Amino acid sequence: MALRPHQSSRPERKSKVEGRKDEKKKNGSRMKSRDGAERAAYFARREAAGVLRQVLRADATRRATASIKSLVYSPSVRNKKATFALVCQTLKYLPVIKEILTSTAILSNKWKKQEELIYVTIYDIIFGQEIATDGLVEKYIIRHKEALESALAKTCVRRQVKSVEDLLPNKNRDVPKSRFLRVNTLKIDVESAVKEFSKITKVDHDEMVPDLLVLPPGVDLHDHPLVLDGSVVLQGKASCMVANALSPKPGWKVIDACAAPGNKTVHLAALMKGRGNIIACELNQPRLTVLQETIRKSGATNIDTMHGDFLDVDPSDPAYMKVQAILLDPSCSGSGISTQRLDHLLPSYTEDIDADASKRIEKLAGFQRKALEHALSFPSVERVIYSTCSVHQEENEDVIQSVLPLASSLGFELATPYPQWKRRGLPVFDGSEHLLRTDPSDGMEGFFIALFVRKPNEDIAMRNDDSIDSTNFNRVKSFRQIYFPRMSKMFLYHASQMRRDGQEACGTCHGCSGPSCC
Repeated sequence: MALRPHQSSRPERKSKVEGRKDEKKKNGSRMKSRDGAERAAYFARREAAGVLRQVLRADATRRATASIKSLVYSPSVRNKKATFALVCQTLKYLPVIKEILTSTAILSNKWKKQEELIYVTIYDIIFGQEIATDGLVEKYIIRHKEALESALAKTCVRRQVKSVEDLLPNKNRDVPKSRFLRVNTLKIDVESAVKEFSKITKVDHDEMVPDLLVLPPGVDLHDHPLVLDGSVVLQGKASCMVANALSPKPGWKVIDACAAPGNKTVHLAALMKGRGNIIACELNQPRLTVLQETIRKSGATNIDTMHGDFLDVDPSDPAYMKVQAILLDPSCSGSGISTQRLDHLLPSYTEDIDADASKRIEKLAGFQRKALEHALSFPSVERVIYSTCSVHQEENEDVIQSVLPLASSLGFELATPYPQWKRRGLPVFDGSEHLLRTDPSDGMEGFFIALFVRKPNEDIAMRNDDSIDSTNFNRVKSFRQIYFPRMSKMFLYHASQMRRDGQEACGTCHGCSGPSCC
């Protein structure tokens, strides 16, 4: 009987030549992957250095016109996530980086022109443990890596700390906070949004603000399709509370007095179910462009933008005599959202108010009083909401107290938005319990809200008459003369220039082009 060859169930062994080919292929894939990662890191460092240069120069001159987030999330930055992380981490470690650079004296005049890129690269290589082989700056830092690490170790010994993290100032300690998403009901219903986001994370409904979703800290949704197409808006809870408290009815005529970047504006449109008319005022042209883009993304069709100053809007003009609600979120110090702006990472940051800051707050408060007085003077207005993202009494309770005589003479009283909310206004005058404050300690932005409501049947005949006489406006004029004798045209010009130049910009509400808390 013929013998059959032995058959084995094991696969045949590959020849040594084939094995070497497979190994080369795997090594080639690894090298390509590594090269791709290095290239991405190379470009991210340079984008981060560009943003860092703008941030540090603006901080040095105290003329910041946009937040770190706004700069990173501008269209010119491609790798936003990596750039944002690099900028924030470099700013956190910047005092330490500068100290070890001074110790080693490697930042010569030749490299001074690229010092921001030097800072970013040192963070990435020394603290971030990133492997970098491309780029002249990278090679220069790697060449001096040993000296930098030695200087860092000596600094830890001298400061008597156990780890590098202990060298960081307390101001750099991050506290995770919930993320908020407002569903744009002009485009999508709440349950559909919940269903979509539940695929990637836990989603809760906010207990106070309808259409607001609460997500865990650290969830990044900037590139989510529903965010990109305007179906949902990345907006802080306190900011959402403002339009919701004004509560305009569908069909009303409404003014958003200082509208950019437009998150509150489009929230008003959603609350009004796309009916009625909203006039969105914006003085600054770049911010007007941002506002118009926000409106376009939202799908709102009942918003008209006005390039101009709200103070120039004439209440007696027939086009505005029927305005029933005004949202006034004027230029402010932004002190309540300094954490969201990441101001605590800036070299100049301090919790103390210096003379320059105090003077600026005083000027802002003057403008805020003027704008609120103007809002209350519209003959048919029934509800006026005043809000700031400031924690300073001068911009909040003091402004409200100063206009109470005028408000009362025009038939307004303070209402109590969200009566279940515990944190109210500072007790500096009778009635301050009607005011509302939110605070960073609540896991939110620091906001202030005051709601004026005209008493029922107050001057109804006058407000419904198309031939309104000047009585109402004479009262306002008289009030200005009594309470604002020094509110000269030069001061108002200066205030408008501040807004036009963006000096008041808090970055996340006024003057930003990126994701916003406001």
